[in-house]
Parts: sequence; C-alpha cells; structure tokens
Amino acid sequence: MKRRFALALAALLLAAAQASASPKPFAMTVDPQWLDSHLSDPCLVILHLGKKEEYDQRHIPGARFVRLSDIAVDRDEQTLQMPDSADLKRRLGALGIGNDSHVVVYFGKDWVSPATRVIYTLYAAGLGERVALLDGGLDEWTRLGKPVTARPPQAAASPGPDLALRPAVVDADFVRAHVRKAGYVLADARARVYYDGIEPSGDMRKLRKGHIPGAVSLPFTDVVGLDNKLKPRAELEAMFRAAGITPASHLIVYCHIGQQATAVLFAARMLGIDAVLYDGSFEDWTWRDGPVEARANQ
Repeated sequence: MKRRFALALAALLLAAAQASASPKPFAMTVDPQWLDSHLSDPCLVILHLGKKEEYDQRHIPGARFVRLSDIAVDRDEQTLQMPDSADLKRRLGALGIGNDSHVVVYFGKDWVSPATRVIYTLYAAGLGERVALLDGGLDEWTRLGKPVTARPPQAAASPGPDLALRPAVVDADFVRAHVRKAGYVLADARARVYYDGIEPSGDMRKLRKGHIPGAVSLPFTDVVGLDNKLKPRAELEAMFRAAGITPASHLIVYCHIGQQATAVLFAARMLGIDAVLYDGSFEDWTWRDGPVEARANQ
C-alpha cells in the first residue's frame, strides 16, 4: 500500500513539475524579463527574424533562425503566399513547432514586419493564443543586458502542430466586393509615397503609382515608435480612429506583397478589431490590372 501511494505521489509530482515547466498562454507581446525567465521551458520555441550574418554573430539562446520563405510560398507568379494546410504543418514542424509549443518571435535590427508576418501565419494556423512578439526585439533584449550567444540550437523538428485554420486572408475578389461596403475599411499599409503615387509600386514587371480606390492610408511604420516597440494602446486607438477604423469595423489591410500589412494587423488584433490580410496585396492587384488612384494627381 505504501509503495503504491509513493508511486502515485511521485507521478503527481512529476505531472506538476511538467505543467509548471510549460509557459502559460501569454499576451500578444512579452518583454525581455518574461522571456529571460522562461528560456529553459521545454515547450518554448523562439524564432529570430533578421539577416543571417547578424544571427550568426549573436542571438537569444535557443533561438532558431527563420526566413519568410520558411513559412510562405510563391504561387501563381505571386510572392509570399500562405501555404496550404499540409505544407504549412510540415514547415512549422521543421521549425520545431508542435501541439504543445509556445512561440516567441523577435526581430534583429528593425525587421518588425517580417516578424509580424510570421506571427500572422501562426495565427492563421490556429496557434494565435500561443504566439507572442518580443516587444522591442533584439535591441531591447540587449539593452537590458540579457544573454546572447553565437551558438545555434540543436535541431529539433516535430511532426508539426494540428492546424485549426482561421479565415485570415482574402483575395482580390473579396476586396472588390467589400471595399465600399458598409462596416468595412480597406487600409493601405505602405509608406505614404506609394499611397500618394509619388513612387511606383506593384509587380516589378508592371510598376504602378497610387492605391486601391477607396483605401485609407495607415502606414505600417506608425504602429511602432523610434525604439521599434509598439506604441501605447491609447496612441494606437487614436491612429486607427483617425483613419476611420473603430472596434466595430471589419478591416482589410494590404501593402506591397503582404508583409508590411501584418504589422498593422497585429496592432488591430491588440485593439480587438476584426482584420484580415489581402494576401498578394498590391502586387496581386497590379497583376490583375485592378484600378488605382493617385492622390499626387488629384
């Protein structure tokens, strides 16, 4: 009897230890203090976005280097498209992401929108509540004196997580049908020089000036400060409100190819705004000869 009780108690203690080792679901952003205290968590996967040579020089211990091509595909002559579910599961598994994983994504230098594109892909895969951005990226991490290394982590692939795909991307037909529909707002996340038509954008084979008619300008750089940390909630709310976007809005965001827009989408999700990505964005719109208008010519 005592032996059975001892074995049962040991099993309970082991289960409790395993549970405490796994990070609890966290908010959409984490700070360096939180991440530093969870570096040894067995379920934690850390992804580094940036230049490979900079990653090779220094990165957060345990972080895996990831390229956008690791989580996206080229399809129908369009770049940075969302993979199908089977392919996405394989790609996430190759990064060590499984059913029990909690993922922290961070950027080197100022690669904010590549990091949010990875996060948005994971959100679309159904991992949204288990994915967070390290606010301020590697610069904030090192500013606070947190550890870095040049040693790559041991490769640890998994079969990939079970996906619960969300309706996170839309196409050109959806944009045409909803751009002027009540309750919907189409936002252009590119720099104003592209929105206004001062500089050309689009498919490199057919550069065009301007923006999709009916779109408002909401540059992706406006969601972060000079330190590349997300702006306070009140500032983000004011920025969205000035663009005519409220918590009741259905937001569609596009940029050049579907990368920069995800920084705006990340901020929208933080504010509880329903938002989707026009996958392919202005490149796809140009390829389809969609109409454009340029403020510079108005």
